[in-house]
Amino acid sequence: MTPAFKHSMLFLLFTLMISCAPSSDKTSPFRFEESARGVKLFENDLAVFFYQKEPKSLTGEYICNNYIHPLLALNGDTITEEFPEDHPYHRGLFWAWHQVFINDQSIGDGWIMEDISQEVVKLESNADKNMATLDLQVLWKSARYENGKAFINEHTRIVVHRLESDMRMIDFKISLQALVPGVSIGGSDNEKGYGGFCARIKLPEDLVFTSSNGPVTPERLQVIAGPWMDFSGSYGTGNKINGLTILCHPDTPNYPAPWILRQKGSMQNIVFPGRERVHIEMDHPTILKYRLIVHTGNADGINPDKLQAAYEKTEPSPNGS
Repeated sequence: MTPAFKHSMLFLLFTLMISCAPSSDKTSPFRFEESARGVKLFENDLAVFFYQKEPKSLTGEYICNNYIHPLLALNGDTITEEFPEDHPYHRGLFWAWHQVFINDQSIGDGWIMEDISQEVVKLESNADKNMATLDLQVLWKSARYENGKAFINEHTRIVVHRLESDMRMIDFKISLQALVPGVSIGGSDNEKGYGGFCARIKLPEDLVFTSSNGPVTPERLQVIAGPWMDFSGSYGTGNKINGLTILCHPDTPNYPAPWILRQKGSMQNIVFPGRERVHIEMDHPTILKYRLIVHTGNADGINPDKLQAAYEKTEPSPNGS
């Protein structure tokens, strides 16, 4: 083997190795910044949100993780709240249930994280020029069940779409699959039946609730108002109006879900499943799908009916996921 031939072969091998190596899209406007506590997402160096991976508590009484806070408006104002005085277990964007059972035994309360813990065993982040994706695998455990044996495997995918003029779309797909027989979850065991996907947002004096039928007045019990709800108000220090819209995908089992809405001192909830518990199966997941629209101005400026129609046309993954 001549030196020239050997050099050519080494160069060819090096070229093949480079072409097969994983690559990142350097044209992406998104950037993840990971820490021991969780991961922060930026778009064009402006913060989008922070995902809380590690358990966190304000007073040591309610230990929570697996949620998003802060969620930022497009102008940088913080929309969400974490551990507020009125409900110190509320935490930004979260998905939780009061009733967590195995067969007929209550094994904890996932709303206030009593005897329930969630271990984030996998967190993968990816970005390209159009979107950023956060894939999470979370094991639900209970001190009341076999010394902390995992009983639910949660896989949540969060997809942040590239900013479009005055709005940003964020998709949530929450998949729950039982690891043992007899698992069921439910909302509060009362006539309110709240539980599921929640947004603990700031509640400015000028907060307006809007659905496809127009303005909505919050009530003590569930409100039937269609598949989307907009929350617009002056969340920041100035008087500028920003909004958050929550859309429900028709793949979600109780579409179009009812709403629990609060003008003062609480969270906003698109209800699943309600007071009556539902079984979480071992052989196929229960899948909840929602889209958030973070936008400037109020609902009139973004046409939520059109956005809902477009969301409903998104193709489902295999097995309805």
